Amino acid sequence: QCSRTTTKIEERRSALPGHVLASLAGKGTSYYLRKMQYPAKVLLAWGEAISGNAAIHRWLMQNGYPELGLTCNALHHVESARTWLMQNGHPHLMALVRGAEGEGKAIVWLDNFGYNFLALVALGADNDDKAIQKLMQLNQREWAGIALKIRSIKNKIEEDNNDMHRISPR
Repeated sequence: QCSRTTTKIEERRSALPGHVLASLAGKGTSYYLRKMQYPAKVLLAWGEAISGNAAIHRWLMQNGYPELGLTCNALHHVESARTWLMQNGHPHLMALVRGAEGEGKAIVWLDNFGYNFLALVALGADNDDKAIQKLMQLNQREWAGIALKIRSIKNKIEEDNNDMHRISPR
């Protein structure tokens, strides 16, 4: 089961030439890539902010975690948030968003730069149940929860975009 998810990542990785992967890194240095080390309570708060809790979103923004708050905005296609993530050392969070939107190159990038849990989160958010199972097997419940919250938001956005009653005539 889990080997299929790994195979997906390996297939996507083998399809990309090295110079493409390097260009996805932005400034191309490991210094540019920020760490993803957060206390469990911050990850739980982030999950609540992803789900729409405005008070917790505000708390993240005002207490040293603007990248997590802005990732919530990026999930809702706020272009300024997406730009901020890329320009302020958080391309891995933008890759998470793009991977959750089905962009295979983003998953490969995450995997190649050592953001293995984020690659699984992105796959899980993109409706890959095996990625969620793998996170659970690796005892990464917080990350699995975040993947499911992103999945819920992403699927709701997609549903709204495809709802003919929401489409405005031009």
